[in-house]
Amino acid sequence: MTKTILYARVSTAEQTIDHQITQARQAGFTVDEALSDDGVSGVTVPLAERPQGKRLFDILRTGDTLVVRWVDRLGRNYQDVTDNIREFMRRGVIVRTIINGMVFDGATKDPMQMAVRDALIGFMAAMAQAQAEATKEAQRAGIEHAKRKDRPRVYKGRKPSYSRQQFSLILRLLDGGTGASEIAKATGLTRQTILRIRADRAAAEEALKAWGL
Repeated sequence: MTKTILYARVSTAEQTIDHQITQARQAGFTVDEALSDDGVSGVTVPLAERPQGKRLFDILRTGDTLVVRWVDRLGRNYQDVTDNIREFMRRGVIVRTIINGMVFDGATKDPMQMAVRDALIGFMAAMAQAQAEATKEAQRAGIEHAKRKDRPRVYKGRKPSYSRQQFSLILRLLDGGTGASEIAKATGLTRQTILRIRADRAAAEEALKAWGL
């Protein structure tokens, strides 16, 4: 008996698997089984290396239908997506998307239909990679913008290893001529931390303010 399997890759910022199952049913799919890789990066981890993605290759059989929200669920980049869709089709699996209702079926033997299908696979996979790259670039730009605007409460950086009290003591000892090694022993901090504070007291102060310390 053939099955319809929903595969989802869910990050903390995206929809839940339950929400995607509801979307699939609203689109007319009867889902027999749902698999979800939670918290797995879609742009660094190939489908075959994800726990549930790997399982897809083990359980899908000829005549089964694989449902995904969009083709970007099926790989980390253009090559991964296209390779996986073609592999599933080679096995006789029908791949369908919830968004746009796309259908990728390897059953057709008509050369024109095959050409159109393959071109569409390439186009959709390219769109998926472009979207992923745009998302990464937006994240990088946002972080850089926060740094340039000197907004420590937006981009706080690493939490200081020293407290406000330790910082005050370090400044007093530095002003008194105490060496970094002696201060490290007195405060229980590393010598590298003391050297960083000595090199840029203002930055050390801002780090404490950013974390509300």
